[in-house]
Amino acid sequence: MIKYYLAEDIDCRVKEILRKLKMTHIDGTRLICLRSKGSGSRRVIARCHGLSRIMQLALNKKPHYVIEILSERFDRLNKEDQTKVLIHEILHIPHSFGGGFRSHRPFVTRAKVQRMYDKFIAPPVDPTKKNTKEDESL
Repeated sequence: MIKYYLAEDIDCRVKEILRKLKMTHIDGTRLICLRSKGSGSRRVIARCHGLSRIMQLALNKKPHYVIEILSERFDRLNKEDQTKVLIHEILHIPHSFGGGFRSHRPFVTRAKVQRMYDKFIAPPVDPTKKNTKEDESL
């Protein structure tokens, strides 16, 4: 039987990703991170769940999303791969933040995840510093 637990550690990491990548279309107050244990899934590391439109209407709730981390697989990954998995799941959330999902192609691809990860780990740009030809050669 699958058991679910709130994952505050994952929630902090997801919020850091949203902040650094300036993904302002995602309302972090309506994005919940859970860790599951006991799943029989063989290939799944994480899942993104959305509150469907019909459930939003029936429950009189705004759209919400859940990122579920399958502990048995996710926790064994190194930090870089974990971050890439989280970025992958976040990319499934559409800009409308309406409860639906973005498909893998063209929205969620390895190349796009890698670009977003590279941007995530890049040092912050100092807006007060002007870029010069001399800086580019270094």
